This record gives sequence, C-alpha cells and structure tokens, in this order.
Amino acid sequence: MKEVIQFYGVEFRWLNVLDLLIVIFLIIQLYRLLKGSLAFNIFVGLLMVYAAYFLVRALSMPILTSILQNFINVGIIAIIIIFQPEIRKFLLVLGKKTPLSKDSFFTKLFLPDKFKSYKEEENIINEVIVAVSRMQSTFTGALMVIATTYRVKFDSASSIPIDGNVSAKLIESIFEKHSPLHDGALIIVGNKILAAKVILPVSENPNLPTRIGLRHRSAVGITEHSDNLAIIVSEERGTVSYAMDGVLTQDVSLEDLKVKLYEVLIDGYA
Repeated sequence: MKEVIQFYGVEFRWLNVLDLLIVIFLIIQLYRLLKGSLAFNIFVGLLMVYAAYFLVRALSMPILTSILQNFINVGIIAIIIIFQPEIRKFLLVLGKKTPLSKDSFFTKLFLPDKFKSYKEEENIINEVIVAVSRMQSTFTGALMVIATTYRVKFDSASSIPIDGNVSAKLIESIFEKHSPLHDGALIIVGNKILAAKVILPVSENPNLPTRIGLRHRSAVGITEHSDNLAIIVSEERGTVSYAMDGVLTQDVSLEDLKVKLYEVLIDGYA
C-alpha cells in the first residue's frame, strides 16, 4: 500500500512531494545562475507566459489557450538557443558535483593525490604571482586568463599565438606599456602561454560597479560562460582583482590571489 499525505482533503503521494521539491530546487538554482544578467529578465518573461497559459486553460479560454500552447511548443527550441551560455554553465556546475569530478570522494579514493606531482602547477603559480607583483608595483595594466580546460574558446583571428612556457619575464614583456601585445588578454593553458592580445567578450551584467573599466568587464565576461580564472592588474590604481564564475573580486592581496590559484590549479573548486 502506497503512503499518501492528506492536505485539506487532497491526497498527495510521497513521489508528488519529491517531484515538487526537485522543481523548487531547480528553480532556485536557475535564479542564482541568472540573477544579475540580462537573461534573468527573459527568464521572468517566460515564467509569466507559462503562468498566463495555465490561467487561461483553467478559465476555459480556448483561443488564448491554443495561442499560448503553440508559443510554448515553439518556445522550447527558442529557450535552448537564447539560454545556450547559461545552460552550458549550469551543466558545468552540475558536472563538478558528479562522482567522477576531480574533487569528488570517488576520485580522491581511487586516484589519491599522493600519486600526483604538482611541481608544474606550483611553478606556474609562482611565475604568475611574481609577474603580478612586479606589474602591480609599476602600475602596468594586465589581463590574464588561466584556463582550467584545454577547450577554452576565444577570438583567434585577432590574437597573436605565443606557445611559450609560463614565465614572469615573458608575461611582463607582453604587458609592458610600449609592447604591441599589451592590449587584450593573455591566455594560459596548462604550462603554456597560448596567445596574447586576445579580445574577450565583455560582460553585460548591470550589477557590476560603474567605475570598473574594460579589462574588468572582459574578465567577468570570459568567466560567465566558462570554467576559467581571470586575473586583472589595474593600470590606474595598481590593484589586483580576479573573476571566476562571473563574479568579480576586487582589491585582493597577492597572498589571496595565490590561494585562489592553488584552489583552481591544484585543489579544484571549493
């Protein structure tokens, strides 16, 4: 016999309650993912369309019901197209929580850290910190993207391929004020500086501080739809900031930046 819940004379099965809780959880996660972006307004508009559909159907209004039904049927494809970056980001976040993710219990149990050497990652971290420290002291503007996947996407038409080992001197020479490569971003993949003078997508998040410049908005933009860490050195104030998952953290110390680099390159996302 299946257990049911009585609520004001209406019977609910346990699976119905579980179904409702899962839907509520997914809506909350979507809200957190879209909050502060232009896609959030589109999401609210779609919810209003769905609410209107259920209302006119309950009121037995056949014409409006038919129109909204057809809109919803076609709208599923439109939703996939419009929210493609957000869907991709949602799946990336979901993938981190799977049993096969690099920081999961399963991975740590069968692939313990003691069998892996992090000498290469530590060298990259040290070189980046040295470069950032020197550029900060000379008020040299810089934007670096530490890619956590080899499938990082950027505009290769306007970029200059480097394919050089990560070193503080090379990073400094690229962002030197009179260098032809200092505009744009530098992409680091693995132990290589992949490209320089890279044009990144600019974030349209209206909640970002109005005083920040193009470097900071580009840093947020590249991390909104990909698992990357973007590091910014301000040319005007000599401060250091970083962006991850579309969130900008400003005026951090070199020690805080080093901790974040360790989280990204060695420990995995917290």
